Amino acid sequence: MGKTYERIDGRLRAFIEEQPLFFTATAPLATDGTVNLSPKGLKGSFVVLDELTVAYLDFAGSNAETIAHLRENGRITLMWCAFQGPPNIVRVHGRGEPVFRDDPRFPELLARFPDIDHTAHGLRAVIVVHAELVRDTCGYAVPYMAYEDDRDLHGKRFAREDDASLNMYFTKKEHVATSLDGLPGLPLPLPPSTV
Repeated sequence: MGKTYERIDGRLRAFIEEQPLFFTATAPLATDGTVNLSPKGLKGSFVVLDELTVAYLDFAGSNAETIAHLRENGRITLMWCAFQGPPNIVRVHGRGEPVFRDDPRFPELLARFPDIDHTAHGLRAVIVVHAELVRDTCGYAVPYMAYEDDRDLHGKRFAREDDASLNMYFTKKEHVATSLDGLPGLPLPLPPSTV
């Protein structure tokens, strides 16, 4: 039976923070636009900022759909599911925004992620999500799966990049500056890092 929560705290917060993987879902306003669903991982790249606000690091990749959708309309859903232990699924529905590297809030937000080397992953933005609806449901159909470890490939790939080479990388990718539906994505050239 599903339950709605007023805030992200206690057992709910502990569950979210323990999961090694979560998913983000966004969509453009256009009814024929592309819905985006992305897996997110890497230990230390997600934090609960307060009882109604969470954030995660947005790293280099081949697309920028989440950023484009958030810039257009702000709608986002985050989902965690238990692959071990008692069955549970938690969703945070809310409004999100990408905080880019030249935003005055960026250094303070980045300080909330002390356990990850953000320089090794081509950091593009911090995604901040303000919860409007927090719910859990049973995860009876979610299979048991064992978490082994984070992959080190992303860090190895982007550790050798600096701002100039990241700009070149992003410029070559078809759906970074604009989304699959032509919405503005990651601002290029990449804002210089303030930290």
